[in-house]
Amino acid sequence: MGIRLKLHWQILIALIVAVAAGYWAGREATIFGITWLAVFEFIGALFLNALKMIIVPLVVSSIITGIANVGSGAGLGRLGGKTLLYYLTTSLLAILVGLVLVNLFNPGIIDGRPALEVLGLDPQAGAEASAKVEGRGAGDVADVILSIVPPNIVAAAVEGQMLGLIFFSILFGYFVTRIDERYSGAQLGFWQGLFDIMMRITNLVMRFAPLGVFGLVASVVAGLKGPELAALAGSLAVFAFSVVAALAVHALVILPLILRFVARVSPSRHYRAMAPALLTAFSTASSSATLPLTMECVEKNAGVSNRTTSFVLPLGATVNMDGTALYECVAAIFIAQAYGLDLTGAQQFTIVLVALLTSIGVAAVPAASLVAIAIILGVIGLPAEGIGLILAVDRVLDMLRTSVNVFSDSCGAVVIARSEGEENVLADDNGLPAARVQNA
Repeated sequence: MGIRLKLHWQILIALIVAVAAGYWAGREATIFGITWLAVFEFIGALFLNALKMIIVPLVVSSIITGIANVGSGAGLGRLGGKTLLYYLTTSLLAILVGLVLVNLFNPGIIDGRPALEVLGLDPQAGAEASAKVEGRGAGDVADVILSIVPPNIVAAAVEGQMLGLIFFSILFGYFVTRIDERYSGAQLGFWQGLFDIMMRITNLVMRFAPLGVFGLVASVVAGLKGPELAALAGSLAVFAFSVVAALAVHALVILPLILRFVARVSPSRHYRAMAPALLTAFSTASSSATLPLTMECVEKNAGVSNRTTSFVLPLGATVNMDGTALYECVAAIFIAQAYGLDLTGAQQFTIVLVALLTSIGVAAVPAASLVAIAIILGVIGLPAEGIGLILAVDRVLDMLRTSVNVFSDSCGAVVIARSEGEENVLADDNGLPAARVQNA
């Protein structure tokens, strides 16, 4: 029986082969009268089409089932309200940090010019994207808010207006559990079944991710020469640095400040308590796979009650994705910069809002960031092919942002536990309560 490589190793191999194949083929080499570049572009387009195909049913069913499950019973009571408020707040802070740093470092700008020309992007696509946002200003914030409440939900689905679909799905999921049990059970069964089906389809699509990655990356490399490849590597390095710096600010500054001044506990003690879970999250790049160890560390090492842990952490593994939301924002703006778009405050506000909502809506699915970035690019009028630019560094950044996701979940458990009056959270070796430890 043969050894089956894990998906991330398959993708890594596909990346290496894509760079070699694209560099060898260039724009002129042909096979049966067709350029290799056209073949690469066909493969990449097929994968992107499959990714776009699953977006609407996946996001809608994911949000409806997630909100409905949280909303059942006492899920949206005091504990649920505090938990959701924490998750929304930290995700928003993470996105804003990413927004500031990507605008500071401008990874999509090379030598003062958009990376459009040297990265092999389609100039026509850049011109079309620029035309879509030309002349827009702060007044378009009102249009963004209006688009959250679509007049026709079917038309919104057809046109891919994700803000409206996400808002409708949140409302639908919330009220599913507030109707007669005879009907709510049937509704939940339908949407849960649809979500399970979409997860299977998503898993099928992701099996072909290495092939899609090969086509997308090879088509970019095929049009580049030596100096251009160096420029591409430099641009990706700045992009990766922007993401890593933003993740570091969130994990090493913002979350510790929340622990210190909101939960009134020692951040350094919490880092030590969570070290095994963070290392596991980094190696697996999966919040869900790390969840059992995360719960064990939070309960045994941090001293949070089982009542709080069993509610906050499973919910967090599903909807709280600080690192992912941050990454979506930085990636979308990097691609916009590369295409030569000068995004106004309205467009950047839209990116922040969509990143916040999609980090909740698609967090639990495989390759969630790719689905979310495709949604964001569509909202601001950019071609999904821009995703090909970031695939070369996505795996390592995925490991880092998953660690931030897990750490934020654990911080949420501590904050909620302290707000519920739990005294022995992150107590010292002598059992000194957290509040007294801080003042000692």
